[in-house]
Amino acid sequence: MSELLASLLPPPKYGLTQVLGPYGWVGVVSYVVAALATPLLRALARRLKIVDKPDGYLKPHARPIAYLGGVAIYLGWVAGLLMLLAKGQTEHKWVLGLGLSGGVVLAVGLADDLRNIRPALKLLGQTAAAGILLAFGIGRDIVLVVFRPLHVPCPEWLVLVLSAGATVFLVVAASNAANLLDGIDGLCSGVTGIISVMFLALATHLAMYAYSEPRDPVRIAASLAMVGAVCGFLPYNFAPATIFLGDAGSMLLGLFAAAMMLMFGERGVVRWVLGAVMIFGLPILDTSMALLRRIRLRHPIFAGDRSHLYDQLVDRGFTVNQTLAISYGLSAFYGVMGLCIILVRTRYALTIYAVVAVMTLYLCHRWGFLRPAETPRERAAGGVSDP
Repeated sequence: MSELLASLLPPPKYGLTQVLGPYGWVGVVSYVVAALATPLLRALARRLKIVDKPDGYLKPHARPIAYLGGVAIYLGWVAGLLMLLAKGQTEHKWVLGLGLSGGVVLAVGLADDLRNIRPALKLLGQTAAAGILLAFGIGRDIVLVVFRPLHVPCPEWLVLVLSAGATVFLVVAASNAANLLDGIDGLCSGVTGIISVMFLALATHLAMYAYSEPRDPVRIAASLAMVGAVCGFLPYNFAPATIFLGDAGSMLLGLFAAAMMLMFGERGVVRWVLGAVMIFGLPILDTSMALLRRIRLRHPIFAGDRSHLYDQLVDRGFTVNQTLAISYGLSAFYGVMGLCIILVRTRYALTIYAVVAVMTLYLCHRWGFLRPAETPRERAAGGVSDP
């Protein structure tokens, strides 16, 4: 195995300790802040009655559960990013952009948790967060990932316009994908923890080979800080959860993933972006399945139902813990595939992508995950037939 890796990779410029050593405190501080903030915010949410009330269908928990978990993760994540700024080891623009855009998404999600705001207002907030990323230089030339390998000349203004559209789409899509994944205790936060570890591995690999030295510290610190923040929060979110992420937290985790994918695209290297998107594969799979099932059943796309992967696993008799284990395993699988992609040439990376996509689609069809979701009335009457 070591000989195979040696044939694929030249010797790195820096060792693992050299790359990760300066940022150990980022993860520690993020973990401590999130672990301390979570029970305090849980008590505050209960006192102010900022809770998620059960409805017996989409919200099957037995009693009201405190929100504000997303605030705890944000505080831990930002604390880690501030550690990076305090050491003066990187330029400030990307770090400030991450913190401010995350704050905007968090505020919009909190408003939805408290007031159930219209989808158009959530979309506007997510678009504003994408605009902040662009203003601080994150995603401003992401379309070069497409144009550069094709050697297609493109004026700077067109690069900016197309990149702005791609950035907005990615932020909105990832924020909502993470939001939709937040359906059972410990799922969204745990999956994001795995995704963050994989992003950290990818960022560490790039730093060891010094592919983009000015940007490497931000990617490492952002992913390491999210690992620490999620680990500090997750024990309180496992079943039976005593605090939820809420829309504020799940949208924040999606924004983080979108920002990482954009930051991996800053050099226009296709494999880096393909690998990062593959790492985010489980939220993409879950959202795609839900949309396909709603389209087949001619239900409103934005209507809530039990068409998600985790809902179907639970409805098939799996326990919450078993569903979590399956979801975590799938997330780790997509993460490992994403890391493998960056080690091969682009044409082979695209082949891996195609194989994983076809295999996923086939298994989803084979196991019936793409059939229309049943309503409670239809389930009581014996189910619906597959059109």
